[in-house]
Amino acid sequence: MAKVAVLGAGAWGTALAMQISAQHQVSLWARNAGHVSGMRKARANPLYLGDFRFNDNLQVEDDLGAAIQDANLILSVVPTAGFRNILKEIKKLKSTLPVIWAHKGLEPQSAKLPHEVALEELGNNQHWGALSGPSFAAELVRGLPTAVTLAANDANFALEAANLIHGNNLRVYNSTDVIGVSVGGALKNVMAIAAGISDGMGFGNNARAAMITRGLAEITRFGVALGAKSETFMGLAGVGDLILTCTGQYSRNREVGLQLASGKDLADILQGLGHVAEGVNTAREVMRRAESIGVEMPITREVNLALTHGKSAKQAVTDLLGREQKSELL
Repeated sequence: MAKVAVLGAGAWGTALAMQISAQHQVSLWARNAGHVSGMRKARANPLYLGDFRFNDNLQVEDDLGAAIQDANLILSVVPTAGFRNILKEIKKLKSTLPVIWAHKGLEPQSAKLPHEVALEELGNNQHWGALSGPSFAAELVRGLPTAVTLAANDANFALEAANLIHGNNLRVYNSTDVIGVSVGGALKNVMAIAAGISDGMGFGNNARAAMITRGLAEITRFGVALGAKSETFMGLAGVGDLILTCTGQYSRNREVGLQLASGKDLADILQGLGHVAEGVNTAREVMRRAESIGVEMPITREVNLALTHGKSAKQAVTDLLGREQKSELL
């Protein structure tokens, strides 16, 4: 039996920890000592995941050193904004354990994707990779079938890590396209906000399907420009995650779009969610990166204007529809 250290006790981190603990020892780490104390007493994570009970293989820690001690793998599920800091803390502990991340987005200010942060902090001699795909925590924890992709910087490690996490109702495919998996996971959140705006304004199923399809084209264009394989975006971490996040009832990013369409203020929306909606920060950072590499991203641009520049959701959609005609392949 292996040991996996899961860093981050939000809904998704807890769901993954519970899933993996069915087969392996798991140490679930959270920085907040009060949160950890509450989980130890409840043997559950009522703050983020209701009363689903932990089994005996899952232990909760607020000490990072204790959490990763004797582990075979670190699974980071902290917010993307905190990923670099957690890698620095891991390095201070002299750990060279392989690191997989399951958070999605771009680093604030630098506009770097998680794999670029990992390369800078860990180098390419240490094994690391990304876990992504269409996966709501609320469904995984209920034992409903879920399939994701694990991409790593080494093919053999990708297979080994996938086998470690794979099991029961969670099917894990392996890949070496870390860039594609990272881009798909990050940008689908932006498109989900756009889909939520469209739905919230009552534009119907036709408009949502068009938004998802053109969103996929935009994601692929951006990813390929960064070195991703185009076929990755036709898989679970691409179109699979995009469809789920743009249509699913648990999608926080879609909810942001729905509420923007109703005229609510962004700050009030985010406060009411009580969870991180990565697409809000990602839209800004993607536009910064897209402009620097010369990639056109009209949906992302309009979402960013609606989020951070006070543009009305209605005007954003109107401007998208009013763009000049062009080939669908562009």
